[in-house]
Formats: sequence, C-alpha cells, structure tokens
Amino acid sequence: MDKKLLAILACPVCKGDLKYDREKQELVCKNDGMAFPIRDGIPVMLEKEARTLTTDERLG
Repeated sequence: MDKKLLAILACPVCKGDLKYDREKQELVCKNDGMAFPIRDGIPVMLEKEARTLTTDERLG
C-alpha cells in the first residue's frame, strides 16, 4: 500500500483514520469496527464491502 495514498484515505463512514493490515490486505477503522478490503492493490472503500471486526480485533 502506497504510504501517500494511505495518508489521504479516510473511513467513508466516520472520516476517521485507517490502519493498514498488510497480512489481511485490509484498511481498518477501529472507530466503526470495520475493515475495508484491498483487491488487486485497490482499496474498496464501500461500506457494503467492509467486514465487521471481531471483538478481539477491536480491542487489539
């Protein structure tokens, strides 16, 4: 994930910061408890495409 792109991306729901999870290829918003997938190097910033974080992921 390009660091410049990550710096300008925000959660489409709350406009908060996103954290890049390299292993899962996701952008994570802990505020909303959502993880947005990255497919073929392109972040999919659609709420309906995001998965809900588990309780452990939210706390970790």
